[in-house]
Amino acid sequence: MPVLLENRSASARIAGIGIFLPERTRTTKQTERDLRDANPGLRLATGLIGRLTGVETVHLRPEGWQTSDLAVAAAEKALAESPGEIDLVIFASASQDLIEPATSHIVAAKLGFECPVMDIKNACNSVINAMQVAEALIAAGQYRRVLVASGEQPSHGVRWNLRDHDQFIRSFPGYTMSDGGAAVILEATDDPSTGILDSSFVAVSRHWGIGTLPTGGSMNPRSMDHAYFDMDGSGLQQAFLELGPQPVLDLLEKNGLTWADFDLVAIHQVALPYLPPIFERLGVAADKSVITIADHGNLASVTLPLQLELAREQGIVGPGSLVLLIGLAGGISLGLMVVRL
Repeated sequence: MPVLLENRSASARIAGIGIFLPERTRTTKQTERDLRDANPGLRLATGLIGRLTGVETVHLRPEGWQTSDLAVAAAEKALAESPGEIDLVIFASASQDLIEPATSHIVAAKLGFECPVMDIKNACNSVINAMQVAEALIAAGQYRRVLVASGEQPSHGVRWNLRDHDQFIRSFPGYTMSDGGAAVILEATDDPSTGILDSSFVAVSRHWGIGTLPTGGSMNPRSMDHAYFDMDGSGLQQAFLELGPQPVLDLLEKNGLTWADFDLVAIHQVALPYLPPIFERLGVAADKSVITIADHGNLASVTLPLQLELAREQGIVGPGSLVLLIGLAGGISLGLMVVRL
């Protein structure tokens, strides 16, 4: 077993994971039928979304649910696995209930907690960034048990009425996005061989305009026309390809690791055809990962915890397993985290 980063201070281990996937779903075929019905003047190619993305099904929140409800449903599962006092609640998501107050207040209130809270938002890397912050606060001795909870509800940003084919292309990624909840409990550990062993984060912020949901802020405070996803999907893919595999390879070299050391490589997934070139550039075998994009769609920041939980359920990982989390997010940013379960 390789030695990783000696002389570390107290760190954080994953004590519990919870995932909530709504039972209500929509197939990609239904999405295409609904788009054709809503836009009879546009000629939309049958099967295009499925062919380009590999997405077959997305999850839809229960009627009347908020992002906080999705997060609470997942948190209750994590707390059932790892009961005990929570010292800090971090709501980590690209979605939110309101601009103010922080959605973490609403999550804590629904769980009946009275502890400090905060929100962390960085698109699809929100959860992995929250884990980074939680680990640092635990290492600093400020908290012992932190609940990171995410509720993703991108379904409200899907554009169904289209002006023209160009607007369809800019709205395209939204049709593959999915609602769900995830929660991770991190707790202090003095065992240097377990928990979050190392992490690395990179941002190339000049690409921030490639993908946006532009309403609600100071740029477009009340514009309904900006209340939908607007993305250059090919531009986003190209930006990540230009970033290249070097940050990942540098992290492995720094820790004396090879791909053979990992039991699971969890990677954010936006489209099935994107994955083979990513695996090839990294040099990692495709069977090191759990594919979620086809059956569950793009779950934003819920994606990595979902893959970790599915790997546990399938017996791919267990206590002592080494895991690499690779987060990819609009903006753009890359998040990497080495975890010993």
